[in-house]
Parts: sequence; structure tokens; C-alpha cells
Amino acid sequence: QVQFVESGGGLVQPGGSLRPSCAASGFNFSTRFMSWYRQAPGKERELVAGISNVGDRTNYADSVQGRFTISRDNAKNTVYLQMNSLKPEDTAVYYCNIGFRSPLYDSWGQGTQVTVSS
Repeated sequence: QVQFVESGGGLVQPGGSLRPSCAASGFNFSTRFMSWYRQAPGKERELVAGISNVGDRTNYADSVQGRFTISRDNAKNTVYLQMNSLKPEDTAVYYCNIGFRSPLYDSWGQGTQVTVSS
């Protein structure tokens, strides 16, 4: 059974940093592209970043390009999202899923809340 367990969110001031992680299980992690998504209150879930199975290709939303970095550790079945220079508009629940530019699995984890506020 495919599972995603996101963690590492929190409350941070504008300009701060966070590094959420997503532990995945139930599939051959090292062969699959992975991606991060976020959903803010009252808005649809949107793609934040994607990474190839070996980490040599990445993809970012324009709104986070240059501030966020996606990475993965295939030995730990985990994907990370280093978030720097955080802005209030980055406030959302962050999720991971299989895929590069769109989610390929129709079930989601519980997500991790990121709140950027002074």
C-alpha cells in the first residue's frame, strides 16, 4: 500500500527557512519521479517542485524558483524540500506524491503545515 508521511513543517517568520520531508513506502521509490504540492486555505492544490528518480532533473513553480530546492535520498525513501526566504504567501499544507509535474497517485498523506507569519 502506497503511503506518504510528511513532516518538518512549522511556524516561521518571513525570510526564514524550513526543510519538510516526506517518507514514502509501498512502491519502488528509487524508480519513481517525486513531487511536492501545496494547498492554501480556499485554494486548489498546486505543484511546487518535482524531481527525477535519480535526482538529476528538477522542476519548480515560478513562485518558488530560486528559493526552494527539492532533493531526495533513495536509501531512505525520502524526498525533501528546502525552503528559504519564506514569504507569507508560502503558507499552506505541503504534500508529496509520485510524479514530476502532476500527481500520479490519487491518495494523499496528511501533509505538513507551513505557516509564514511575523
